[in-house]
Formats: sequence, C-alpha cells, structure tokens
Amino acid sequence: MNINNNYLNLKDSYLFSIIAKKVNEYKQQNPESDVVRLGIGDVTLPLAPAVVSAMEKAVAEMGNAATFKGYGEEQGYGFLRQAVCRYYEAKGVALSDDEVFISDGAKSDIGNILDIFDKDNTVLIPDPVYPVYVDTNIMAGRSIKFMSGNAENNFLPMPSDSEKADIIYLCSPNNPTGSVYSREQLGEWVNWALENDAIILFDSAYEVFVKDDSLPTSIYQVEGAEKCAIEFCSLSKTAGFTGTRCGYTVVPKELVRNDVSLNKLWLRRQTTKFNGVSYIVQRGAEAVFSSEGFAQIKENIDYYMENAKIIADTLTEIGIWFTGGSNSPYIWLKCPNGMTSWEFFDLLLTKYNIVGTPGSGFGEQGEGYFRLTAFGDRSNIVKAMERIKTVKF
Repeated sequence: MNINNNYLNLKDSYLFSIIAKKVNEYKQQNPESDVVRLGIGDVTLPLAPAVVSAMEKAVAEMGNAATFKGYGEEQGYGFLRQAVCRYYEAKGVALSDDEVFISDGAKSDIGNILDIFDKDNTVLIPDPVYPVYVDTNIMAGRSIKFMSGNAENNFLPMPSDSEKADIIYLCSPNNPTGSVYSREQLGEWVNWALENDAIILFDSAYEVFVKDDSLPTSIYQVEGAEKCAIEFCSLSKTAGFTGTRCGYTVVPKELVRNDVSLNKLWLRRQTTKFNGVSYIVQRGAEAVFSSEGFAQIKENIDYYMENAKIIADTLTEIGIWFTGGSNSPYIWLKCPNGMTSWEFFDLLLTKYNIVGTPGSGFGEQGEGYFRLTAFGDRSNIVKAMERIKTVKF
C-alpha cells in the first residue's frame, strides 16, 4: 500500500490555521485583550430574511410526507439552476440550466474540477493568490508555474507569448489583492487561452462586490470565453452562506477538448462522487436570486463596502499604500518601513490587538504586503482603524 506522497510536499499547515493558532496562543497569554479580527474573510451579518423564510418553508415541506424530498439531482434542482441562469441573463450572458452545477461552495469545486484533467497538464497560477489553487495541484502532483502579480501591474498579471500552460487560474475580484480585471484584460486572456488550447478556471466568488459598471462580473461577458473557461461562484460572501454552504459552477457545452465535452465529464464526475446540496439550502439559495432577496442582500453588501471605505480612508490618511477596497471587500496594503508580512502581523496583534493576514501566506510575491477584510462588525472596524492611526512605524 502506498500513500499519495504529493501531500508531503504541502506546507505543514494551512495559512489560516497558523493564524488561528497564533491568535489563540496570544489570547491565552493575554485573556483581557480585546482582539479585533480583520483576517479571515468570514461574514458577520445574518442571512437575509427572504432566505430564512424560504428555508423555514422548505423545512416544513421536509416534515410533510406529501412534500418530502429524498435524493435530488446531483447537479442541483432545476428551480435553482434556472434562477442562476436568470441572474446571468441580467449580465447579458445566456446559459442553459444544464450548464449550471450546484455545489456546496466554490472552494470544493475548484479542487474537485481537477478530477477531469490529466495530472500531466501544466498549471499557471498568479502569485499572490488564494492558497487552494496551489495546494490542490500539489496534491495531484502537477507541474505549477507562477505569474507575478505586483504593484507595477496592479497585481493583475497578463498573458505572455513566451509562457505555455494547459490550465490557468484567474480570480477577479482577486483574493487577496482586491484587484479587478477589465473587460479588455480578460479579453487578452481569453484570446491567449483559445490560441494555446488552454482552459481558464475563473473564480468569481466576489463578483457581487464590483460597483464599477464598466468592469466584468463574469468571464462569459467576454466573447469566446464559453469555449475556453469554467466559472466558479459562491454564495458564501454574496449572501452570507459561509456556514450554510452553497455555490455553483458553470461549464459551457461549447467547451470541448480532444472532441470530448467537458460539460459531460463534469456531469459524470458529479453524479459519481457528489450527492448534491440539501433541498432546504437550495430553496434558500433560490431566494437569494429573487428580487426581494437580492435587495436585502445588497444592503449587506453595501454595509461591507462601507466598512472597506472606512479602512481605505484610514490608510490614505496615514499614508499607507494599498489596493482593493473599492470593488472588493479586501484591502491589500504595503507593510510600512520595509517590514515583512509576519513582522507586521505580530506588531498589529501584540501591540494593537488587530488581526490581519500576512501577504506572504498567499505566495512569494505577497511578502511585504498584508490583507485586511471588510467582513466585520462596523464598531469593530471603526475601533481597529482608530488603533491603526496610533501605530508607531
């Protein structure tokens, strides 16, 4: 019997596990400390009333023999897939409901989608980036190349004719930097992928935070993307589903490689390895896309984006360079005075009781940078910013 030795090539611990351990140790040593957490991107506002109402109704249905539901469709109930299609239609994107697959979140599908690709494919990943992209490919033993995101390119790396890869990860709005690709920039990536017979894995988990109408919120708003891109989205940040768990993946039927439909491959994978998301959760997710539900959710999004503005205004006031915060709930700042990411983390935690995320945890290019999130209670955001104004650099 042999284990998958690729797991031994992973870092010993997941970034946010390390942060949690350091914070817990500090709290144990300083039990009276009032620590404000602006690190992990977890929401704090409750589910929208329309979502709660829909889920309560679904619970009641499950308690009645006449309306009880057993196993559902692995790719999701038709009512939710059709709601997603209507949502995309409002973006100017036409989808059929058999191109939409409901899941328990984007993180799961971003890892699981690799099942349909050979392990010998070369992967191109931006740096800095969400660690799951890297770790899941290390687990599979794939060859990974990195493209540099930096202040000069606004942390939005672009394709190069000299670079070759089979699978490309793009995230816009980006986690951790908050940067957003323009339609023209995504167009360059789509053209590059088509010319190189490559596949783009496009993470749009934060699309609902884009306020600039000129910026795309789906890669399918770019001509030709349906022939080279798979899109992942989650209701975790959109609708506060971090603890409820629901997302969706779009695999267009026009996406074909080696005369094989990737849509059919993904359907086969899901029907074999996944039993679907609960009926109760899917009814709640359907309510997200209703006019009433989306209006309520927009209030929550606006709340978080006001938090982001408070953080951004504070950093501007004290003269710290940053990006993000205007079309994203993340603020990506440059550590002052040449401090490393973990040095700045320790300073904020031990001297000012503020928790953020060291940029180096997102890749080599993240060293010297730091991520703050807007997913906090307003009073805590204000409290943290008042403390940051007093930081002695």
